[in-house]
Amino acid sequence: MEHIKTKIEDHILSIFLDRGKSNAIDTQLLKEFIAVLESSQQNDAIQGAILIGKENFFSAGLDLITLYDYNEDQIREFWNLFLEATSLLSAFPKPIVAAISGHSPAGGCVLALCCDYRIMVEGNFVIGLNEIPVGLIVPESIFELYAFWIGKRNAYQNLLEGKLLSPVEAKVQGLVDEVVPANSLYSAATKKVRQITQFNQKTWQTSKLNFRKEIILKLRENREETIQRILEQWWLPSTRSILKSIIENLISKK
Repeated sequence: MEHIKTKIEDHILSIFLDRGKSNAIDTQLLKEFIAVLESSQQNDAIQGAILIGKENFFSAGLDLITLYDYNEDQIREFWNLFLEATSLLSAFPKPIVAAISGHSPAGGCVLALCCDYRIMVEGNFVIGLNEIPVGLIVPESIFELYAFWIGKRNAYQNLLEGKLLSPVEAKVQGLVDEVVPANSLYSAATKKVRQITQFNQKTWQTSKLNFRKEIILKLRENREETIQRILEQWWLPSTRSILKSIIENLISKK
């Protein structure tokens, strides 16, 4: 695979996001990620998983530079894959811990939200959902996923402000569960997965899926309608103008 690397050690699957400097999400990364999730669900050699980024970036979210030039069919395919990935990750039957190795805004935060437990590195990093200032619609299912962890009041305020949180702020709100030094991140994630796998796995998995039933349904239902609303906003001249300004700023920093 080009953008996803994996290894299995002591029955723990490590999924490494590995696309460029910031792990920005494009169609190919999503296809590879979905393939890994589908193949590992029923693999008896895997008892739990860790999703991890690279130094300073878990994932910067959507690769706006690439996505901006997608035609209508390509951008529709992208959003279908993104919603499929979030659905599969949320319904992943085994324990999966997000090892948030740095910045994790927007789509990167969504991937982390789908996991069972989030451990973030300390430092000058941000995490959260800032889609609205960018001009993108946040689907109801993503709001519900966000609110599942931090409550509807915090989710509502954070989303409408496009608020990004520091690791410490994220822990206070319940968005992340632990904040650790960078050199302890992987070991902390491994420890947590092993702790969870000590339970009876049938009981744990059944309970997880029961507790998440409404979220999983939200992520799966009305997908075409959700994508249509996103695309209508995506092609608006005002949205394109905002995206173009953001892209120009990103390119100037390279």
